[in-house]
Amino acid sequence: MPDSQHFYITTTLPYINSEPHIGFAAEIIKADVIARYQAQRGQTVFFNTGTDEHGLKIYQKAQELGLDVQAYCDEYSAKFRPLKEKLNLSYNKYIRTTDADHVAAAQAFWKKCEASGDIYKKQYQVKYCVGCELEKTDSELVDSCCPWHPNRELEIIDEENYFFRFSKYQDQLLKLYEDNPSFVLPASRLKEIKTFVESGLQDFSISRVKEKMPHGVAVPGDDSQVMYVWFDALVNYISTLGWPEESEDYKTYWPGLQVCGKDNLRPQAAMWQAMLMSAGLPNSRQVLVFGFLTINGQKISKSTGNTVDPFELADKYGADAVRHYLLAEMSPFEDGDYSEEKFRERYNADLANGLGNLAARVSNLLEKNEIVTDLQIDLAAGDMKTTNKDFEVSMSGYRFNEALQVIWTKLKECNEIISRTAPWKMTEKSEIEAVLKPLSATILNCAYLLEPFIPAVSQKIQEQFSASQVKKGEILFPRV
Repeated sequence: MPDSQHFYITTTLPYINSEPHIGFAAEIIKADVIARYQAQRGQTVFFNTGTDEHGLKIYQKAQELGLDVQAYCDEYSAKFRPLKEKLNLSYNKYIRTTDADHVAAAQAFWKKCEASGDIYKKQYQVKYCVGCELEKTDSELVDSCCPWHPNRELEIIDEENYFFRFSKYQDQLLKLYEDNPSFVLPASRLKEIKTFVESGLQDFSISRVKEKMPHGVAVPGDDSQVMYVWFDALVNYISTLGWPEESEDYKTYWPGLQVCGKDNLRPQAAMWQAMLMSAGLPNSRQVLVFGFLTINGQKISKSTGNTVDPFELADKYGADAVRHYLLAEMSPFEDGDYSEEKFRERYNADLANGLGNLAARVSNLLEKNEIVTDLQIDLAAGDMKTTNKDFEVSMSGYRFNEALQVIWTKLKECNEIISRTAPWKMTEKSEIEAVLKPLSATILNCAYLLEPFIPAVSQKIQEQFSASQVKKGEILFPRV
């Protein structure tokens, strides 16, 4: 069980059936902000991500391209790794579900659930969305299609598989939610998953016939079946920590915080939690369910080809600008609409004209007038105390856009002060210093608060404004 000095966070693992897109970039950037924020507060952070490489749609994609499935996985998993540098991410573990250690952990987890009497075999027929890799009931469909993947035809699975006794854990799941009212955020998603569980749980299939779908983790003791992709993939949250061994990382960091999109609510907040109960392991610490990115109101989706390339966007505007837009423009728990026009507007207003212009004006005047500042970060100084308190309130609820708005409001006040007082017109150094020193302190403190969001520029500003003699630096955000 983690103590107050250790913090574990993990993203979902993206499927590698196509190139990385901005939807996953938004998820991992939010996770990165949380990880950096906790590290800034003195926590030792374990931050996990990686790729999900089993399942029917991976197998089908490899067949479509005429590639050996493992060769395909190796090639496409490698396409996600450069996101770390391109988006300035701080994760310290990148797991692949084809890793030998993970495969062994998934099999050990299966045996734990089997020992609890929660795995059995039966014949069944079901409608199945390959896009979600989930079974679908008629009540979940819209015009006979999956609402998340309307362009994919549903598969009909008719075979004998192993099942997990999901129905057994209805009462325990409801108690978990009742005892932990912030277990799922936002509250609307907790209400949604409670309603789903209260309506009655159906046992779900956790294997596939190997002859039909050979790319998966082998079922222990039955070479004719492979594990259902969700059962295997969810185990990554603990296999990455060295489970099933009582590794130091597992003992130190589990349970952890999981982040996901709203289409992952059921697997993360119900299926995985029931599986943990079956295996006799602690439940997750918390599940954050983020909204979707859309373009013109349509979900950004690999299956529809409606994507934005995060690599191209970062090459054009820089990692900090991409991070800032995805965090500032929209509420994390609601759907947000992307357009490059809105991106440029936000970039110019907050970064170029706001933070960048303020830092340039103040540093230029400090250097020109040879003013010594000798500043240190002090979030309790003056009205910065109120700003920090408001910032902390927003961050405690993971409302990144509101936390950023607190900072931009403060920086806007600074720009208004410098425009109103016009220190460049003053002749007395003491008068100039009286204006610039408090502004410099605010810039330094705000840069510190911005570090989890725009780490590269934040660090540049902190180095610049903590120097005894501040000097004008490079243009931080050229106007676009």
